[in-house]
Amino acid sequence: DAGRLVDANDPAKGILFDGRLAEDFKLSSGSWVAVGALRIAVIAAASPVMQDAVVTGANRDWIGLLAWPNLAACRNLAGATDELPLQELVADEAVTTKLVAGLQAYNANQRGSSTRVHRVMLMSEPPQIDANEVTDKGYINQRAVLERRATLVERLYATKPGEEVLIL
Repeated sequence: DAGRLVDANDPAKGILFDGRLAEDFKLSSGSWVAVGALRIAVIAAASPVMQDAVVTGANRDWIGLLAWPNLAACRNLAGATDELPLQELVADEAVTTKLVAGLQAYNANQRGSSTRVHRVMLMSEPPQIDANEVTDKGYINQRAVLERRATLVERLYATKPGEEVLIL
């Protein structure tokens, strides 16, 4: 775990959790990606569409995201009911437009490859506890998700990605 002082001028104010060092990785350029901070920033930027995400890009040229939708917000944006299949919900034009706009606005303020997101895929399958994608404390296990969903990562980085991959 990584931490930082709440107030650098007053260490007595305590330490804040600042991500997990084990999740950080390098792009092919050698630039380090601080996964914890990036994940928090992109979830905020993609609100209310994105509920959570894993950051991809280890040993690759750029960053991508495998993301889970906030189902209630997406249904609201799409004007959909609970009966709409999740595959259709995550592909809805209103949902994808809102997601892309939020991440493009985020990218507009990013200068380096270690913080800019190039592609995102909204997943219709929730994280699986039985596959260790969710920790005992309820956090997403980045490594387990990336291993279990390796085919989705490959689709994210395909030369000619499918329409489920949103290019920013």
